[in-house]
Amino acid sequence: RSAVAKMSFENELGVIEPTGFFDPLGLSAKIDEETFAQYRTAELKHGRVAQLCVVGYVVPEFYRFPGEIAPGLKFADIPNGVAAIDAIPSLGWLQMIFLIGAVDYWGVLGNFDAGKPELEPEELERRQLCELQHGRLAMLASLELLRHDSQNLVVPGFDGLDNLITGFPFLYN
Repeated sequence: RSAVAKMSFENELGVIEPTGFFDPLGLSAKIDEETFAQYRTAELKHGRVAQLCVVGYVVPEFYRFPGEIAPGLKFADIPNGVAAIDAIPSLGWLQMIFLIGAVDYWGVLGNFDAGKPELEPEELERRQLCELQHGRLAMLASLELLRHDSQNLVVPGFDGLDNLITGFPFLYN
């Protein structure tokens, strides 16, 4: 058994005011630097997925792909949000789960060098911090979108509003 050195992560990228180092469950109390790096990689991955989730939740409110998602089922016929779960055929869900699994397990989409800008260390750190912050915000936003939409399914019109994106009424005109 190897002894795990207690590391201090208060100065890591992503520690920002006003919260400072936020670890209310003490998950980083007895971990080494390698484990912390794994946690940070998972946070980045979840943040990126959450950003895609928010975009995927909002865009169908005002744009639909032309064509069919399955034979006889147009993209325009799929309801938005949580209501889409029952509308998508089982084979469609199987395809999505396989694609997500392939990307996660085999790294199908990879880590490409093309398109990565050459940045000064300070600018790179600033952009990495922005990516962490955007991912954290997107994780909260995706949970709120799901909560709001789910509550609207249970109690239609609970908030007196018909549309998910109430701040942009021009989207629905």
